Amino acid sequence: MKLGLSSYSLHRDISSGKLSILDAPRWIKEQGGEHIEIVPISFSLVDDPGLIDDIRRAASDAGIDISNYAVGANFAVDDEADYRRVIEETKAHVDVANRLGVKLMRHDVASRPPAEATIQRFEADLPKLVAACREVADYAAQFGITTSVENHGFYIQASDRVQRLVSAVDRPNFKTTLDVGNFMCVDENPLVAVKKNLPIASMVHLKDFYLRPANSGFGEGWFRSAGGDYLRGAIAGHGDLPLEAILKEVKASGYAGYISLEFEGMEDCQLGSRLGLQQVRSIWERI
Repeated sequence: MKLGLSSYSLHRDISSGKLSILDAPRWIKEQGGEHIEIVPISFSLVDDPGLIDDIRRAASDAGIDISNYAVGANFAVDDEADYRRVIEETKAHVDVANRLGVKLMRHDVASRPPAEATIQRFEADLPKLVAACREVADYAAQFGITTSVENHGFYIQASDRVQRLVSAVDRPNFKTTLDVGNFMCVDENPLVAVKKNLPIASMVHLKDFYLRPANSGFGEGWFRSAGGDYLRGAIAGHGDLPLEAILKEVKASGYAGYISLEFEGMEDCQLGSRLGLQQVRSIWERI
C-alpha cells in the first residue's frame, strides 16, 4: 500500500495561488505521502501540455509517484454530437494520463440530480454509458492504462450501480475508484458498500464526513444526502465514518495499491490534509 494525497485536497490553496500544483509533490512528501493524485482543478493539462512534463519533474524531484489522473465526464446526454464530443474529450484525457506516466485514470461517467437519479432512468441510460466506457477503456488499453468509475455524482454512487456498470462494460482495464465515504451521499452503509466493491477497485479514496439527521437544520458548510441527511467534510479520523473498520477490510482484502486521501472539510486545507495523512498512517500501522 502507498498512502498519498489527491491534489483536490489542496485545491483551495492551488486556486488562490497560495500553493502551486508544482509545489504540491514536495509538500506531500514532507507530510510523509508517497504519491500524488492529479485532479485538474484551476488548471488544464489538455490546454497546457507543457505543465504535464513540469508535474512529472516535480514529482520525480520530490521522490513520489504520480498515482492517478482524475477528470470529469458526463455521457448521459441526449444529443449524439454532445455524446461523441464527451467521449473524444475523455480519450484526450487518456493521452494526458499516458504522458503523465500513470497507469490509472478515473473519469466520471454520468451525473443526474437526486430527483432524476432513479433506477429506471439508470437502466435506460446504461447501454449508452456502457458503450462510452468501453470505447474509452479500449483506447486506454494500448497504453496499459486502467480506467475507472468513481462512486459519486448521486447517479452512479450506490455500490450496486457501480457493480452493474463495471460488469456490463466487461473490460479487464475498467474498474472502480472506490471512495469509502461517498456511499453516505446516497444513504448507504459505507462499511458494507466498501466490502462489496473492494474486489473491483483499482484505486481507493479515503475521506471522512460528519453525519447528522435530516431534521438537524444545518446551514453553511453542510450538504444533503439523497435522502436528506446532512453531511460535512471532516479531517480523516475525526468524522463519523467507521474509518478503522473500513481500513481493516481494505488491508484484509490484500489490496496493495494506492490509497489517496481526499480532504474536503472546512478547516485550512493544508492542516486538514496533514492531520488526515497522519491519522490514516497511524490507523493502518496498528490494525
